[in-house]
Amino acid sequence: MSNYELVCGLETHIELSTKTKIFCSCTTEFGGDPNTHCCPVCIGLPGTLPKLNKKVVEYAVMAGLATNCEISPISKMDRKNYVYPDLPKAYQISQYDMPLCKNGYVELSNGRKVRILRIHIEEDAGKLVHQRGSTYVDYNRGGVPLIEIVTEPDIRSIDEAREYLERLQLVMRFLGISDCKMQEGSMRCDVNVSVRPQGTEAFGTRTEIKNMNSFAHMAKAMEYEVNRQIDLLQSGEKVVQETRRYNEEDDCTESMRGKEDAHDYRYFREPDLVTIQVSEETVAQLREKLPELPHQRLERYRAEFGIPEADAQQLIKYRRIAEYFEAAIDGVQNPKVVANCMIGQMFSRLDGDSAKESFQANVTPENLNALVKLLDAGKIKMNLLKATLEKMLDTGKAPGELISEADMGGVDADALKSACEQAIASNPNAVSDYLSGKEKALKAILGSVMKATRGRADATEAEKLLIQLIQGANAK
Repeated sequence: MSNYELVCGLETHIELSTKTKIFCSCTTEFGGDPNTHCCPVCIGLPGTLPKLNKKVVEYAVMAGLATNCEISPISKMDRKNYVYPDLPKAYQISQYDMPLCKNGYVELSNGRKVRILRIHIEEDAGKLVHQRGSTYVDYNRGGVPLIEIVTEPDIRSIDEAREYLERLQLVMRFLGISDCKMQEGSMRCDVNVSVRPQGTEAFGTRTEIKNMNSFAHMAKAMEYEVNRQIDLLQSGEKVVQETRRYNEEDDCTESMRGKEDAHDYRYFREPDLVTIQVSEETVAQLREKLPELPHQRLERYRAEFGIPEADAQQLIKYRRIAEYFEAAIDGVQNPKVVANCMIGQMFSRLDGDSAKESFQANVTPENLNALVKLLDAGKIKMNLLKATLEKMLDTGKAPGELISEADMGGVDADALKSACEQAIASNPNAVSDYLSGKEKALKAILGSVMKATRGRADATEAEKLLIQLIQGANAK
């Protein structure tokens, strides 16, 4: 690909987490027996009228604000006409020339901005199920509210496409407007791919790869399609504008149909719905509801708390984890300790990303906060903090209760000195080896101290005191 450049734009469909559908009161709950979550409005029976769900508009505006979009004070719904079995009305209610949000952007880690052309609301279609040579239609998904986020062709690599989509997913989850589970279809994207010679400005002929439902599949489909188009151009052939799908078994893209243009859908205004008006007051109220967004938290965790970027990324990946961390650091001297506890000990007990997404630890953020404050106050040392946290994860008990039960409190200065003196006296050979330059011999003496104090002594302090006592005795 060294002589060619990828030009890519994404159209991302995100199901909104409303309780009811966009134009009726049917539930949006995932699953259920086929065709049990639908009504005459969903399946387009004659005489039915749609009623726009206000929450859908609010969620779409929040998505627009979080992606730096302009919010249109006036927009409308349109009919997108096409015939397909999963679309019972033979048209989809969507938005065409007056979308709710426009002219936004998502900034990538390399500083480049992927411009967002528009965000519009629309209804989802039903689902086709292919079994044993027959095709069945399930309309449970029909009418579920979607936002479609359309970018300009600003993406120049597969890595940029993935990062853009990951950032979009993270933002929508933090807003609480969608779970964005690609495996369940609540986030899927169409990838528009073309290539052009390096250094040229004219766009090549693009193809659209439909319904990517995982990051891995998207990357593989893009890689195959880029190489396919380059091979065509280098052999003197032309790229055909068309819609393609990804075949995961053969790891390739396949032609579905010729690519439609807007005029093929014969858009016209939806006559059964009034104009959508969003006042400046409403926009201001929704802006106030926006949480601190992931990239803002990431920068704060790095700048204020000194948390490394890789660790901060783990803390912001899911909203539940970020909220837990915020609660656990309240009033502590070093939030980095809380981060290390979560990442080093708590996350190791979680089974995969799904467990992190629903994050329900056996330790409340209040109890983790109390444990770290014991460290801040000098009542326990780091090794005891880690041991206590393990017991908290096993039992769910508060730190003070566990420390009292096991007599796990720290060791005072006199007790530590006594333990060190006893360890020196009982390990004369190790003392002699240490004095002759064998640094490792000190570990054997330190082990005796830790055993005598049942692990409650601070290892660093004990080691310093041992060196001081050994050298002092040797100087006499």
